Amino acid sequence: MKFKMIPVVLTAAFTSVATLFIAGKFEQKLPFSERKPQLPVNYASYTHVDQPRSAPTADFESAAAASVQAVVHIKTQTKGRTVTASDPFFGNDFFGDLFGQRQYYIPPQQGSGSGVVISPDGYIVTNYHVISNAEVVTVTFNNRMTTDATVVSKDASTDIALLKVERKDLPYMEFGNSDDVKLGQWVLAVGYPLTLDATVTAGIVSAKSRAIGINRSQSASAIESFIQTDAAVNPGNSGGALVNTRGQLIGINSAIASPTGSYAGYSYAIPSNIVKKVVNDLMKYGTFQRAYLGIEYPDMQSLSQDRIEQLGLDKNDGVYIAGVRENGGAARAGINIGDFITQINGVPVHTETQLQEQIARYEPGDNISVTYVRSGKPFNTTVQLTNINGTTKIIKAGDVTLKRVLGAQFRPLTQEEKRRYRVQAGVAVTDLGNGPIAQQTNMQKGFIILSINNNAVQTTNDIESIAAKYDVLQLAGIYPGKSAIYYYGLRLNGDTGEQ
Repeated sequence: MKFKMIPVVLTAAFTSVATLFIAGKFEQKLPFSERKPQLPVNYASYTHVDQPRSAPTADFESAAAASVQAVVHIKTQTKGRTVTASDPFFGNDFFGDLFGQRQYYIPPQQGSGSGVVISPDGYIVTNYHVISNAEVVTVTFNNRMTTDATVVSKDASTDIALLKVERKDLPYMEFGNSDDVKLGQWVLAVGYPLTLDATVTAGIVSAKSRAIGINRSQSASAIESFIQTDAAVNPGNSGGALVNTRGQLIGINSAIASPTGSYAGYSYAIPSNIVKKVVNDLMKYGTFQRAYLGIEYPDMQSLSQDRIEQLGLDKNDGVYIAGVRENGGAARAGINIGDFITQINGVPVHTETQLQEQIARYEPGDNISVTYVRSGKPFNTTVQLTNINGTTKIIKAGDVTLKRVLGAQFRPLTQEEKRRYRVQAGVAVTDLGNGPIAQQTNMQKGFIILSINNNAVQTTNDIESIAAKYDVLQLAGIYPGKSAIYYYGLRLNGDTGEQ
C-alpha cells in the first residue's frame, strides 16, 4: 500500500511545481495595474541623493558658551550737579525777570547696558546711547572681574561707542559677515538684560535693512539699517552681541519695538559690517570717517499721493534724489535731482536705508560705481565720496567747525557792548543758520552767549573748543535789554541731514 502512494505523491508534487511555474510566467504577461503591489524597502542607513532631507537641528551650545565669555556688563554713572535756570512755571519772560533765577539739584544717575570684547587687549564695543552722558564707566566680565573703562570715542549717527580696559589676554568675539545673514537664520542675543547675569536668548532673523527712526533722537543724519530678529531683548541688552550659530558677531543689539518699554516681539541689531567700519575708524582716527554722496532724500511723510505719483515714486525702483549738494561727489559725477539710484558697486539698493548701509562702508576719497535711472534709461557713473565738509581729508576728533556743530555764526562783543550789558565777556549770535541751534531751540538772533556748560565764553574759539568735549550743551546768556539769564539745551551730532 505504501509503495502505491509514492507515484501519487510524486505526481502531486510535480503538478504543484508546474502550476507555480506556469502561473509565474502568466503573471509577468499581465498589465502592471493587475499585479500585486510591493512595498519599497531599503536598508535603514540608506539615503539617496534625490530624496529630500530635513534641516539639521541647530546647535547653540558651543556658540552660547563662547559668547558669554566675551560679553560684558557695563554700568555708568553721572555725578550730581546744581544748575541755575529760570523758574519753569513762569519761563523766560516778564515774570522770569521779576522772580529771577532758581537753582535746581540734579541727583546722580546710574545706567546699565552690555558690551562685546572685540580684541584680547581690551577693546570693547557698545552702543553710543549706553555711555553718551556717562562720567564713570565700569565693566564686569562673566567671571565677576570688574574694572574701570575709558571711553575711546563714540559716534551718534550709528549709535556705536568704543571702550578700552587695561587688561590682556581677554576672551573676545570675532566679527562675522553681516552680508551673509539670511532671513530665517537662527541667531543668539547675548547680554545683561534687566540687571540679570549674562543671558542668552535665541530667535531667527525676521527682516534686514530696517529703519525705525530711533537714532534720529541723537543724530540729524542717522544711519539705520538694522537686522530685525525675534530673539528676546530687554533693557540692559543694548550693546550686547547678536551671534550666529558659529559664535561669530553679526550685530550689536541696539533697540526693541515695544509699546511698554520691554520686549514685545522684535529686536534690532546694528549689522557687524557697519560696526567693524566704525570701530576701526574710532581706533585709528578718534572719529567715524563718514563718506557722503552729496545727495538729499525726499521727506516721504510730507508728500501727498498726487506728489508721489508726479515724481514717479510709485512706479520706479531705487532711491529718488530730491537734492544734490553743489560741488558734491554726486553733482560732479552728473547725478541730478529726479534720478533714481539703483545700485552701489553692483549691489542693488531699493530704499534709503539700504543705500545708507552701503555708503557707510566707505571712506571719504573712495571711488564707487553708481547705477541710476533717468527718464527710464539706466546709466552708470563713478562718484568720489567726500566728508561732511565736501573734501576728502581725514577728519580727526578735534577737528570741529562752528558751522558743522552749531550751524550758526558768531562774533565777540565789543568793549562798548560789554560795558552796556555789564558783562566781562561774551559772544553774540549774528546768524542762526539751519543747524542744531535753529532746529532744537527757539533762540533769537542777537542772543549773547556768556557760558557753555558753566565754562565762560569769550571768543568763538571758546565755543569750538567746548563743543569738542561734550555731546550735550547748555548755552547760558542774555538778550540785550533784558536782565534774565536764558538757557538753551543742545544735543550735538556733527551731522547735517545729508547723505
